[in-house]
Amino acid sequence: MGKIAINRITNANVYIDGASLLGRAEEVELPQIKAKMSEHKALGMVGSIEAFAGFEKLEGKVKWASLYPEVLKKAANPFKTVQLQLRGSLYTQTAQGRTDEVPVVALLTVAFKTFPGGNWKQHENVEMETEFVAYYMKITAGGEDIVEVDVLENIYKAGGEDLLAEYNENIGG
Repeated sequence: MGKIAINRITNANVYIDGASLLGRAEEVELPQIKAKMSEHKALGMVGSIEAFAGFEKLEGKVKWASLYPEVLKKAANPFKTVQLQLRGSLYTQTAQGRTDEVPVVALLTVAFKTFPGGNWKQHENVEMETEFVAYYMKITAGGEDIVEVDVLENIYKAGGEDLLAEYNENIGG
């Protein structure tokens, strides 16, 4: 039997503040967690290194399938955050067929930073895209924590391990 196991997510649903938006989003681009690195060079070193100095801002976007007033009313207010949730189903495919299927959940606290006017064309659906900045993001698969970041609370966890625990203790946070 083959040793290859392939994981796939082929569909998902979007929720804003707990309300299902099934069939209303075409695509969601989740933020990349990108470490901000700063260069360090000093006398006695034969070169320079980059060391962790924080995280870049968390940005993403949602491409909507059409104009949805209940979504755009929330996207129009950059002063209020919303809970954005993306729920998918991750299945594992092997030579024996589908061998496992678990939920994948991304939970974010976001503020929309663009309001779409849309592209209006005869006989074509209007395309809308909203960009957002995230202050919090947590991704789980099968109930297990993958990553959690909260920029305003100095939280960064990978696989459930608090990687900023000592840092927060050192600064009295």
